[in-house]
Amino acid sequence: MGDRWQIEVDRGVCIGSGMCVNHAPEAFALDSARQSHPRSPETDANEPALTAAEGCPVEAILITLSATGEPVFPPED
Repeated sequence: MGDRWQIEVDRGVCIGSGMCVNHAPEAFALDSARQSHPRSPETDANEPALTAAEGCPVEAILITLSATGEPVFPPED
């Protein structure tokens, strides 16, 4: 069984660029205020969601391992 991720979007940081939706439309959506949110707060680990987090121009997306809370993105220094 693969890793499960918790995905959060800091809506105070999100600028609504839509990059996350372009990279992973199955994982992210924009609401009527053009703020991003995960379609599901927990998901199987997947490359499109990670690519979306990495491509966010303001790093508003946080991904952690569901089981441990260990950061996936952004990585700890």
